[in-house]
Amino acid sequence: MVRIRLRTKFLLSSVLISIGLTCAALLIVRHSVQIEVRRQIVGDVLNSVSTFRNFLRQREVTLTRSAELIASLPNLRALMTTQHTATIQDASSDLWRLAGSDLFALADRAGNIVALHTPTSGFTRTTAQELLRRSLEEDVLRHWWFDGNNLYEVFLQPIYFGSPAENNLFGILAVGHEIDEKVAEEVSRIASSQVAFRYGNTLVVSTLPPDQEAELVPQMNHPAGRESLKPIEVRLGGERFLATSIELAPGALTPVRLSVLKSYDKATVFLARLNRLVLGLGLLAVLVGAALVFLISHTFTRPLANLVAGVRALETGDFKYPLAAKGGDEMAEVTAAFDRMRCSLALTQQQLLHAERLATIGRMASSISHDLRHPLTAIVANSEFLCNGKLDGKQREELYQEIRTAVDQTTDLIDSLLEFSRARESLRRVYGSLEESIEHAVLTVRTRPEFHGVNIDLSREGPSEGWFDPQELERVFTNLLLNACQAVPLEAGKVEVNLRQAGNGVEVRIIDNGPGVPEPIRDKLFEPFISHGKQNGTGLGLVVVQKIFRDHGGDVSLESSEPGRTVFKLVLPLFRPSDLSPAA
Repeated sequence: MVRIRLRTKFLLSSVLISIGLTCAALLIVRHSVQIEVRRQIVGDVLNSVSTFRNFLRQREVTLTRSAELIASLPNLRALMTTQHTATIQDASSDLWRLAGSDLFALADRAGNIVALHTPTSGFTRTTAQELLRRSLEEDVLRHWWFDGNNLYEVFLQPIYFGSPAENNLFGILAVGHEIDEKVAEEVSRIASSQVAFRYGNTLVVSTLPPDQEAELVPQMNHPAGRESLKPIEVRLGGERFLATSIELAPGALTPVRLSVLKSYDKATVFLARLNRLVLGLGLLAVLVGAALVFLISHTFTRPLANLVAGVRALETGDFKYPLAAKGGDEMAEVTAAFDRMRCSLALTQQQLLHAERLATIGRMASSISHDLRHPLTAIVANSEFLCNGKLDGKQREELYQEIRTAVDQTTDLIDSLLEFSRARESLRRVYGSLEESIEHAVLTVRTRPEFHGVNIDLSREGPSEGWFDPQELERVFTNLLLNACQAVPLEAGKVEVNLRQAGNGVEVRIIDNGPGVPEPIRDKLFEPFISHGKQNGTGLGLVVVQKIFRDHGGDVSLESSEPGRTVFKLVLPLFRPSDLSPAA
């Protein structure tokens, strides 16, 4: 499991919070700016429509007055009295130039075109006649004429003979302006937007590129008779526009519309720059904030790290690790309290060690005195019996053997105590076979009369040669075999010694069919003065066994214990001649 330090958690949390707040602020700013830009574009589009309407109204007034003025000229009335088409066509050229219009047409009282002037060659008299006929059917002065390519805004003015009140109609004057690219550019400049003029579903002229013109009409069509100034969003050639349309000929059978389009993408170009600027400032703020948080967290967590190091040192038994409790904040108070607790623990530990030493010395003295009392009592009693002069030689020999046995027990106890306190450097290693040491231990045990009925088997797998102290290991195996023989039934006892190679050493298992090690002493089997079921046990046998094996770099343990099968496992590294240095 990965362990993350408190300072790292604090730094990561602060960085994540800074990034989250920066991103949230960026999104809020972006959304707010988009709303404001859209509102401004909508306002610009509506203002452009209003401006064009004023412009169109002024053009209509100018064109209407021009038509009224020309229709009241005497020379026009005189020209119309000739009723000669060719004469009227030629003589009306000066009047066309005087009107300054793109379309100038004269018709007789029956509505027949007698003169037509226009700079566009494609607009024929036949087309003008048909359009005039339709216009006369409508009871309005302004009309829109479209021949498939050219769109004109036309005003009709009656020509009267005499006063208009007499209603003596002499002819009809048609004056109009063409809606061409020049007009579209002028309107686009006034509206500061892209514009498009449509006659029905036909795009007449626009300031859009050709690829965007083809996509405009399907997206800008309105149902007949409906007009909405609310801008809508359209996409032309991959570019977004906010667009609105107005009717230029309300009530006409074929609607004439002006569409005003404001590029949303061009208007929000600065928004991308603003996003990059805000993002850069956000990253800079995150980096600066992370650096500041690191410095602040380092300042705050440094005492905590020092305290953690002190706790770890205390865990290893170091009571002298330096702790600096500076300042008067909570961390300084905790550090000072921990230092006092550490001093108290050190003092308590010393007291406990001292008490444990005294208790150990007491237990040891009690056990030694108890163990020495029995052989010494036997020596004293048998010595007194030897003083009796009535004893024969056989009786004296028996008393001597009793004294010798008591002396041997005393010597064995003293040797165990000496071995328990002996240093590891006292080993006298020689190169030999571990199997021979085990065989000697087996022979020593078999010579004991009380164990003649116990069956002891030795088996080996692999080599067992190496450097070790054969006398010490022979003593180890003798102690373990004696313990095993004392635990098994004397008539049906069975002890197995298995020796096999394991890596650079050997594993030895001593197995007996005794009742097993009692549960209460299994966990403290290798502690001093622990004995069970023996009248003369010192409680130092297994302790000495464990010490000798650990001095050799190995170990001994109780592998398993149950009724009928108890296994002691011994692991011993056997060094080869090449493994030892000359000093060793």
